[in-house]
Amino acid sequence: MDTDIIIALISLIGTLGGSFGGILVSGKLTAFRLEQLEKRVAEHNNFARRIPVIEEQMKVANHRIDDLERSK
Repeated sequence: MDTDIIIALISLIGTLGGSFGGILVSGKLTAFRLEQLEKRVAEHNNFARRIPVIEEQMKVANHRIDDLERSK
């Protein structure tokens, strides 16, 4: 074989390997970032569920304080 063809084939193999490697690493990084975002969203959703409960407890506490102030 001609040396130019061999060099071209080696270059092609290197280019394809580098491209596929970059695609795999990029895919893994994207999956990791999505996982982190899902954790943050889950944490936020848990917080959003707890707020109405806290608000209701505050209303009850305020009513009890008002009743105590009126009884004095």
